[in-house]
Amino acid sequence: MVGLLIITHDHVGTALYETAAQMLGMCPLMAEVLPVMADCDPDAMVKRGRDLVAKLNQGDGVLILTDMYGSTPSNIAARLAVDHKVLVVSGINLPMLVRIMNYPTLSVMELALKAESGGRDGIFYCVPEILSDGRDT
Repeated sequence: MVGLLIITHDHVGTALYETAAQMLGMCPLMAEVLPVMADCDPDAMVKRGRDLVAKLNQGDGVLILTDMYGSTPSNIAARLAVDHKVLVVSGINLPMLVRIMNYPTLSVMELALKAESGGRDGIFYCVPEILSDGRDT
């Protein structure tokens, strides 16, 4: 089974993880969250991340989800992707995480693709209803 590591600013990842696990009643993957605070030492966070990847990788790889591409959490995640068994997807959102948790038996590559599609497909432009007099709300 693929391990899941969430690396985000502050406690964004913790909130998303706890919400998704609560919605589904559990998290079917081995998962850890690495919060990155504004005053962190990035090298220390990379070391902590390596320890978590080693703990989570039971042979099938680790999927790392991070928030904003190019940010400190994303850069830390990129430093952890040292082989084909550790993949990184940025732009974490709740639909992405729920999608991943619904497919716990997929390979790390398949799970990364589900993450990307779940995140993208979970974004909608919500068009307001038209009032009876024709004005937009």
